Amino acid sequence: MTAQSHHTEAHKHVVIYTDGACKGNPGPGGWGVLLKSAGVEKELFGGELTTTNNRMELLAVIMALEALKKPCQIKLHADSQYVLKGMTEWLVGWKAKGWKTASKQPVKNVDLWQRLDALVSGSGHHIEWLWVKGHNGDPGNERADKLANQGVEQALSGG
Repeated sequence: MTAQSHHTEAHKHVVIYTDGACKGNPGPGGWGVLLKSAGVEKELFGGELTTTNNRMELLAVIMALEALKKPCQIKLHADSQYVLKGMTEWLVGWKAKGWKTASKQPVKNVDLWQRLDALVSGSGHHIEWLWVKGHNGDPGNERADKLANQGVEQALSGG
């Protein structure tokens, strides 16, 4: 083994699919995550009894990123324009305005946005944010959707 092979390990490539679900808005909701890296897959899901669809979409992304222990090269697929636009367009302005929207209203779900922002900026991850059309046959998205619905069931059954 040469000394060169001890260089810092390249960022691991991870493909992530996230989804949120809500039965009623607000109502019981769930989030689901499918992580794929180097041929290994990991599924995560959970839920809450009283929540909104947007909160579950955000929580899915947060839980996915919290599951990664080292900085990664990530392709993150979500069917939520709210999450994608928030992370790629709106966040900078919200922060500059003290977490207020363009119309000077407090940003909704600010607790989750701040948690996600801290995760993204402090993680060393390189994230490519990708939109996937929901319920359109994309296998990764379909699995994340199924996991999110398992999260709803778990919340409803008190588990």
